[in-house]
Amino acid sequence: MRENDGVTSATRRPGIPASPLAPRLIATDLDGTLLGDDKSVSPRTVAALAAAEAAGIEVFFVTGRPARWMDVVSDHVHGHGLAICGNGAAVVDLHGGPGAHRFVKVRELARENALDAVRLLRDAAPGTLFAIEQTYGFYQEPAYPKLHLEAPDTVAPAEKLLAPDAPGADEPVLKILAYHHEIAPDDFLMTARLAIGDRADVTRSSPSALLEISGPGVSKASTLALCCAERGISHEEVVAFGDMPNDVEMLTWAGTSYAMGNAHPDVIAAASGRTAANTEDGVAVVIERILADRR
Repeated sequence: MRENDGVTSATRRPGIPASPLAPRLIATDLDGTLLGDDKSVSPRTVAALAAAEAAGIEVFFVTGRPARWMDVVSDHVHGHGLAICGNGAAVVDLHGGPGAHRFVKVRELARENALDAVRLLRDAAPGTLFAIEQTYGFYQEPAYPKLHLEAPDTVAPAEKLLAPDAPGADEPVLKILAYHHEIAPDDFLMTARLAIGDRADVTRSSPSALLEISGPGVSKASTLALCCAERGISHEEVVAFGDMPNDVEMLTWAGTSYAMGNAHPDVIAAASGRTAANTEDGVAVVIERILADRR
């Protein structure tokens, strides 16, 4: 689970960018966006989400978190009950509650592509350490640091974890995590994207040099687009919120988008608007204004 250190600060109250269509769906990131720095959902935000659903606006949580880390918002699921997890690698039904979620859609990273990504990134950035995120399992290399609030199911070199006879080989790989002790986060991201090319999709959501590697074309934006198409919702009818590079594609795709006051500079550049920081209920501020304008 990543930290939520501020990168920038909000300078003014958010306005609502002009949109040709009234919003029908709100897509929001969690860490650093909807959640406070203590990983909780504030009472004001809870009320805003419920009011949006009551007004007929669907809410989708769109996060890099795995499904098993969604307990933090399971009490705030309304209507469809779906969330997009793993940066678009899975659509999960949270109606069952903690520990009882159901995978509705999985967009896996093929093991061949995963092995290629590991090899290419080891060559481009020696010293890179890997962990493997699967639908129900988490596996890591021996030297991979303790970045997550859980113990791995298996510890072994990435090549063995991705082998056909590896533990959990019958489960889809959702993404690879790659960590480097020395390279600056944005430099590591650029290095990985150049090295891996179209073999996988590479992004990051942590302030540290921790990358998230998914299947080709898999992102928050592409999976959100699939979910919207199934509902007959156009991108112009989507309002999106985010704070880190893994949100850039989603904010660019949505008809109206907001960078949080604590957002990475690339996110600010990609979004059509800006709101207050996650610690200042920036998502709720915009939702309240949208609903007030409707009235």
